[in-house]
Amino acid sequence: MTTDDDLLVATGPSVDPGCWLGILDELMTRVGVRFRRVEPRRQARAFVLGLLAGLPRKNCWTIAEHAGDRSPGGMQHLLGRAKWDADGVRDDVRSYVTEHLGEAGAVLVVDETGDIKKGTATAGVQRQYTGTAGRIENAQVAVWKTSTSPTCSRWPAITGYPR
Repeated sequence: MTTDDDLLVATGPSVDPGCWLGILDELMTRVGVRFRRVEPRRQARAFVLGLLAGLPRKNCWTIAEHAGDRSPGGMQHLLGRAKWDADGVRDDVRSYVTEHLGEAGAVLVVDETGDIKKGTATAGVQRQYTGTAGRIENAQVAVWKTSTSPTCSRWPAITGYPR
């Protein structure tokens, strides 16, 4: 038996890299005015690419290496000391997403998911209740947000955006 949900799962990860790099560049052009200097803007793009990469661990060192940097100093500067309008970037990204993916009747879906962790080295791990275990454990809790709408047939078309 095949359902629309099965089609979504099958088509979800099939995004053309050339297409989404163009979309990222379009978005970076839009948020570029939020950075006082060109260097942090370039570093932000490299940071986002590192976050989207299939790196086994994501921290300033691994993301900097992925970007071709010799040390994490540039990434750390971006996150800690560079002058840029984070609220403005957030607003620009939100506007971009609603312009391109927004749909009347869509609803926000929020899911809190707990991942049980053995140690405490991972960021955000602490002893806390998680429904995954049904008790207090060392866990990392993440909140995932997405949207859905009554016209699920539209979602597979998004994988090929823009057409």
